[in-house]
Amino acid sequence: MNMSELLTDLQQFLAASPTPFHAVAEMSKRLEKVGFTQLLETDQWNLEKGGRYFTLRNGSSIVAWVMPQNRELVESGIRMVGAHTDSPCLKVKPQPELHKHGYHQLGVEVYGGVLLNPWFDRDLSMAGRVSYLSKDGDRLNALVDFKKPVAVIPSLAIHLDREANSSRKINAQTFLPVILGQGEEKSDFKQLLAEQMRAEGNHSVEKVLDYEISLYDTQPPSLIGLSEEFLVSARLDNLLSCYMGLAALLEADTAEGALLVCNDHEEVGSMSAAGAQGPMLSQVIERMVPEAEARIRMINRSMMISADNAHGIHPNFADKHDANHGPLLNAGPVIKLNANQRYATNSETSALFRDLAMTEEVEVQAFVVRSDMGCGSTIGPITASELGVKTLDIGVPQFAMHSIREMAGAQDIQSLTRVLVKYFREHQV
Repeated sequence: MNMSELLTDLQQFLAASPTPFHAVAEMSKRLEKVGFTQLLETDQWNLEKGGRYFTLRNGSSIVAWVMPQNRELVESGIRMVGAHTDSPCLKVKPQPELHKHGYHQLGVEVYGGVLLNPWFDRDLSMAGRVSYLSKDGDRLNALVDFKKPVAVIPSLAIHLDREANSSRKINAQTFLPVILGQGEEKSDFKQLLAEQMRAEGNHSVEKVLDYEISLYDTQPPSLIGLSEEFLVSARLDNLLSCYMGLAALLEADTAEGALLVCNDHEEVGSMSAAGAQGPMLSQVIERMVPEAEARIRMINRSMMISADNAHGIHPNFADKHDANHGPLLNAGPVIKLNANQRYATNSETSALFRDLAMTEEVEVQAFVVRSDMGCGSTIGPITASELGVKTLDIGVPQFAMHSIREMAGAQDIQSLTRVLVKYFREHQV
């Protein structure tokens, strides 16, 4: 795809993916469209040379891979890219119904390290997964997406809080319940979900049993800037990396071993059955190479690129960066380094990426956090320690990480995708 096609397709992917469940469903649809076969974890797998497969866990994590065409995995190793499907957000509580002064409200829970201020005065909708009993008595799951704006968190007028612009602390329990509408009686949220599911064409719903519902901003992704050099959207951290990994895997169309893993729950520590600290990826690899010694040899011929966005240097807050390590938007993908292993990059993996980037004429930047500040982390160190695979942490630079709306450079997206295509096509790492 050229840059225009890539950005248009990316915006469609982001708009179709308001939650990790929807993102994985969209990725599955795109994989099936080009001939990948879904394997259920409960089934026996018979993997063939050159086969293209994917499997899901919890409906919110996905592993897609290509078996080498002419070699055994123990000989070729496998080129892996990892990302995460979740983003910081507000989630509806299990018993969320509130009724104050005639307003229908929902109590919400903060998921991950959310920048809370930008959530006020936005046109919010709701989406997620619903577990229900069908009219036939079956216990089923389905995705739901209200799509239109149905909720809002209004700000308090400055006349009633003269200190509102003085770094006011937000109380997540009392400030964030969303307003859904007005009425005389408390609403029934599960009944509301059942009605929405029927409106979306699912007429088998008898009773909603439970749900995982997130709020999201309905403003669609857009290109901004005088030359449309920036992409602005919700959930760029880290659906952008999921998209680039998937686009690269499909464009590479490689005959070598290649794998993409996109885990849920990174924003809350990755410690879950579907998270990077869980066994999903290692279990997939065990089924790809069942014999233990062969699997160890394969892992040592392999590599993981952990793709997660980096902090671009903000012109209004440049002092938050090390002066020599402040990545610029649209100046190339960023290698992320940390001496204390918050990122898994080492000189060997960094050198390989720089070499690949040079062959594609892509400039590369580096990010190191200020020595007097703490450093975030990614699935990179987790995956490296779980598998023992050499790993690189990279990402495109962005602004407003963990805000309801984030910003990245359009050119960086194309550049990193090109390098990932080259990486998937490499014969050895």
